[in-house]
Order: sequence, then C-alpha cells, then structure tokens
Amino acid sequence: MKMKISKQVFILGMVSLFTDIASEMLYPVTPIFLTVVLGSSMAVVGLIEGIAEVTSGLLKGYFGNLSDKLGKRSIFVVFGYGISALAKSLPGIFQNIPVVLTSRVSDRIGKGIRTAPRDALLASHSNGNSGAVFGFHRALDTLGAAIGPVLALVLLNFYPNNFQLIFLAAFVPSVIAVVFTLFVKDNDASSNEKSKKNYLEFWNSAPNQYKQVLVLITIFSLVNSSDVFLILKSQNITQSSSLAIFGYVFYNIIYAIFSYPLGGLADKYGKQKVFSFGLMIFSAVYFGFAFLSDINLIWILFALYGIYAASTEGVSKAWISDLIPSEQRGSAIGLLTMLSSFSVMLGSFLTGILWDRFGSSFPFLLSAILSLLIAMIIHFKKY
Repeated sequence: MKMKISKQVFILGMVSLFTDIASEMLYPVTPIFLTVVLGSSMAVVGLIEGIAEVTSGLLKGYFGNLSDKLGKRSIFVVFGYGISALAKSLPGIFQNIPVVLTSRVSDRIGKGIRTAPRDALLASHSNGNSGAVFGFHRALDTLGAAIGPVLALVLLNFYPNNFQLIFLAAFVPSVIAVVFTLFVKDNDASSNEKSKKNYLEFWNSAPNQYKQVLVLITIFSLVNSSDVFLILKSQNITQSSSLAIFGYVFYNIIYAIFSYPLGGLADKYGKQKVFSFGLMIFSAVYFGFAFLSDINLIWILFALYGIYAASTEGVSKAWISDLIPSEQRGSAIGLLTMLSSFSVMLGSFLTGILWDRFGSSFPFLLSAILSLLIAMIIHFKKY
C-alpha cells in the first residue's frame, strides 16, 4: 500500500486547510445567524444552502470539462480560491438575508471554478495510491474545518453575539490560502494531455462502471442534506449554540483523523467496500438524530458521522479517478460533483420544508432508510 505524498499534494492540502479555517468559522455560525439574528425560517436556510450548492455544482461541471480541454488545472485553482476569499466577509459589512445569500453563492462560485480541476490535479500526482492522496488532502481540509469553528467560538466568548466580527476575521485565513495557491503547479506529465470532448461525448464514451457509480452517488446525495440541519438539530436538543458548534468541531476532528488511513485502506481493500461501509455509518447516524433526546449521544453520533465522511468524500473521488483516463478526470469529477450538488440542493430544500411541517425527526428518518438501501446496493453490486 503506497502512502507517499508529493510536494504539490501537500501544497494543495495547505490551501484547503486555510480555506476551510475561514469557511468553517462561518459555516456553523451562519444558520444560527440567519435564524436567531435575522429571523429566517428553516425553509429559507435550506433554500440558501440549496442555491449555493447548485451554483457550485453547475460551475464544477463546466470548469472540470474546460480544464480537460485546456490541459491546465492550476489557473482554475488560483482564481477559484481568490473569488471565495473576497466573498466570505460580506455579511460582516451588510447584515441582511440577501447579503448572506450573495456571500454564500459567490463563495460557491469560487468553489465551482476550482474543485474539479484541483481534484484532477490531485489524481495526477497519485501512483496507485489515489485513496491515500485524496485522504491526505481531505485530512488537511477537514483539520481546517475543525480549527475554524473553534476560532469562531473563541471570538464569541470574548465578543458575545458579535457575528459581524467573525465574518470579518475569516478574511485573514482566506488570504493565506490564496498565497499558497501561487505555488500550485500543473503536473508536467499530464498537462500536455487534452480532451476535446464535450459532456455528451464524454458520457457516451465513459465506462459503464463510472456511470453506475455516478448514478448511485447522485441518488444518495438527494438524502444527504446540508450539515447545517445536524447543527440546528443539536442546538434544539442542547439549547446551546456553543455545544452544537462543538459537536460539529468534534465531527471534523474525527473526520480529519480517519481520512488518510481510510484512504489507504480503500487503496488496499477497494474503494467500493470502504464507500458502502461509510453509507451504512451515515444511515446509523441519521437514525440516531431522528430519535435524539440524550445530549451525551450527540458526541457519539458526530464521531460516527466523521467516520462516514472519511469513508466517502475522498474515497468517491479516488474511485472515480481510477475509472477514468487522466485527460478526462476533470469532466468525470465535474459531472459527479455537479449532479451531486443538484441533489443536495433539492434535498436541503425538502429537508427544510419537511422539518417545518412535520418536525425534525421525519426528514432524518427518511434519509436514514434510503441511505441504507443505497449502501446495500453498492455493497453487493458486482462490477
């Protein structure tokens, strides 16, 4: 099992580390800011997250394909992270729902530009160890996601309910991330490989296994709504914004710890097995949140949720990368993330509506049942 990590993979990891410090200072705070300070409904929270995700998804597909055609990846990394850095702090200046929507969408535009080219670039630096490469990147990315909320909580401790300060402070790690992007280089071995195929041509020529994996992950994304609902559910149970955010921090710590080793295990035992295992964990977590009443149980569920994420996020991209030639990886990953984002958008909006109408347990239970069915299909599917 090869676990060696190249310099460029490390640099991309540092970019994601600081970007996620900034993003995750805001991510768990934003739904609380929207509902408590600005008085929005759960449906509005879900709609904002959904619009942000579908915007990102559309661009992931387009720029993934464009990076294949140009044979260049790094330029999209620089511009994508740069746009996100400028967008994050807008609600710190103008505190209203339209500005929060604008900030989230602009941030996701940057994510849409960079994600598929960056992941294709990561795959180009793998040599039989794509699981370890993506796992290492996810580990640093998620470490930032653990640090960010802690910084937000420290600021809230010294400046209670000063959400404006948190939005403004997030600009600092965003700039550091952009500086690291200036050291990102294209892989010379793959930069000369170009694809002239549009998405229809790519789809027609893609392997059947890729198509099957794509469809199953897209269906799962429909029941995998935004994590803001886990935070809000935790807040409802604990009656504490700080405890809810700490639960999210704990999840990210577990996620970061397990991403690299689970990526290595996926290289050794197969991405399909590790991914299906992750979906089973997801189902158990959502069953737990559906009937959650014990505050102490939150920590167990968030820990399991971290293991689920470590088993699926990087592993799915490594799995896709193994199935597709290097010159088409931008299109393959872009199409996957685009369709998944559409599903997350619809799923988040429906979760908000179901929560408002039937209470929090119903959407969690529905997701738990459907995700378990998908996990069983993937686990027993023979390719």
